[in-house]
Amino acid sequence: MPLLDSYYSITQSTGINVTIGREGQLQLDGCQVLIKNNKLHLEKKITAVSKTEDLGKRFDATLPVALNLCGKGVLYKQMPAVDDIGPEEFAALLPRAELTDFYVQHFRSADSSFAAIIRRSEADEWLSLLAKQGFRVLMLSLGPFPVQHILPQLNIYNEEVVFNGHTISRDVSLNWTGVRYQEPDLAPAAFPLKVENEPIDQRLIIPYASAFQLVMATRLHPTRAVVPVLDIAFNQAVEMKKIRVKAFIVLLIFFIVLLCNFLAFSWLQRANDTLSGQVSSSAQNNNQRQRMITKINKKEHLLRELGWDEGGRKSVRIDEIASLLPPEITWQEVAVNPIDERKSKDKHTLDFADRHIVVKGICPQIIPVNEWLARIKSRKWVKDVQLESYDYNNELNTGVFTLIITY
Repeated sequence: MPLLDSYYSITQSTGINVTIGREGQLQLDGCQVLIKNNKLHLEKKITAVSKTEDLGKRFDATLPVALNLCGKGVLYKQMPAVDDIGPEEFAALLPRAELTDFYVQHFRSADSSFAAIIRRSEADEWLSLLAKQGFRVLMLSLGPFPVQHILPQLNIYNEEVVFNGHTISRDVSLNWTGVRYQEPDLAPAAFPLKVENEPIDQRLIIPYASAFQLVMATRLHPTRAVVPVLDIAFNQAVEMKKIRVKAFIVLLIFFIVLLCNFLAFSWLQRANDTLSGQVSSSAQNNNQRQRMITKINKKEHLLRELGWDEGGRKSVRIDEIASLLPPEITWQEVAVNPIDERKSKDKHTLDFADRHIVVKGICPQIIPVNEWLARIKSRKWVKDVQLESYDYNNELNTGVFTLIITY
């Protein structure tokens, strides 16, 4: 499930870089990274340690480890781009060597492939030393290639990247064109480096990159050596994480179901008690309710006979249609819900024309009257407007009209 991918990944890890000098001198650098609130935090940082025992004392051994090896014993080879390095490609790199004797890491950048190679015996020795200190290594990488994943985070804006003895050449498209390693003192970073806004020692670039690609392994393609034992350990760690997440989800769903059942039962119990009270009250007050309904019906009938139309805001509506009045028209008379003379005569009682407004006025021409009629029709509350009559009055020397508005 894509929504759970972020929970399946490793959220905290230690990156350790082992640099082996030409004379066999060692430099161990490491740092811890933590994903918290969807942000990556650079935690404990240790540089220039010479013994694995010191790492065991200063790092949390329960955290998974991403190990990187650099310097003496690590061979870099560059070739035209390939999808993978199999026996055939390895034979072209090291003609008289057996692939089973080495761990190989493949890194591709555009039209070039880079192979980092180390003897299995040398890498296994470091894995064993860290295991004795209680560390659980899940990923092995070689050289500076994992740095590709964090270069966008660094304050590096040129094609060439130099830090702690490593020189990475890139073209204008930022594709790798070459890698070179010297002693750290011979190729230091030209300026202080930062990860986003946080300063970082150049010796921690590779440990940070190694730890970064371990915690982000489910979201990107990590650059790592093919080590079957570590691949199995990594997959087991991810599967265990999935099992724990799924178990938590099952428990959470079970808890939610129980909570919903409890709430539903409580609500039904209260509803049952309420209904019981309502039934009892309804039985006692039924007669009184019927009497009230009869009274209400009589009053409603009386209001209808009196021409009441549910409390409409008549004055507001009259003001509104008056505001639309053209200057040529003189308003003489307005009646809201007037008496319907025909129905009143037939029924021998007063009968009102509900929801009607009758306007009478004078205008020398019918065109302004039609214009006013069109304006009134544009109001949302108006259902219909009719010009009942327009006649010329010789005594007044002007036109007399009657307008009926239905709302």
